[in-house]
Amino acid sequence: MAGHSKWSQIKRKKAVNDQKRGQMFTKLIRELTVAAREGGGDPNFNPRLRLGVDAAKSANMPQENIDRAIKRGTGELEGVTYEEIVYEGYGPGGVALYIETLTDNQKRTVAEVRHLLDKNGGNLGTAGSVAWQFDRKGMIYVEAAEVDEDAVFEAAVEAGADDVTSEAGEYVVTTDAGSLHEVRRALAGAGLTVASAQLAMVAKNAVAIAGRTGERLLKLLEVLDDHDDVQQVHSNADLDESVLSQAL
Repeated sequence: MAGHSKWSQIKRKKAVNDQKRGQMFTKLIRELTVAAREGGGDPNFNPRLRLGVDAAKSANMPQENIDRAIKRGTGELEGVTYEEIVYEGYGPGGVALYIETLTDNQKRTVAEVRHLLDKNGGNLGTAGSVAWQFDRKGMIYVEAAEVDEDAVFEAAVEAGADDVTSEAGEYVVTTDAGSLHEVRRALAGAGLTVASAQLAMVAKNAVAIAGRTGERLLKLLEVLDDHDDVQQVHSNADLDESVLSQAL
């Protein structure tokens, strides 16, 4: 879990520049559109859409962009139809990769994902080849300023969370996927500042990766994450701190 949450923190910090922010908006808009298409345009009755709206607001996306994406999903506005495709594979050091995408052209996306893997020391696997190594979890990031871990742990346990860890100025609260919104609401109600929340595939057993192998893996994670069709990349790697520092 530590490897996943640290990589997520790095991605959020890197998204502060204009290029990354624009790319993040593109991914968020796709998620809002698909969530609205699958579950309707009211966030109060569509947990996936509510999570997407929260993420968009945390990223300071204009409300008009959020509304337009939702209307494309519900059919009120014309738009591109995206398909959810998961690719499974391996990175340097045999690290398992679970790659979630939203695409309007499956042939293009699989060819480009395969190319990125091959070029950066990885390879594409078959469906189900690595999924068994992960559990679907909710992850809530709480700002650590002016609050101690005991207070966060107490609020999280009372809300039904699974675990709390402290990393890079944030507390990471892990929950069952179905309890994410309830736990997030409870933490906010306890006076804690929730920076963000997401559903993620968390590795059951992390693999320590360091040195040159870690550098190559980090490069692969970055190029995959930079692809417009890739929504999230999950791995079972616990990257060494010296490797992670290179990404900041």
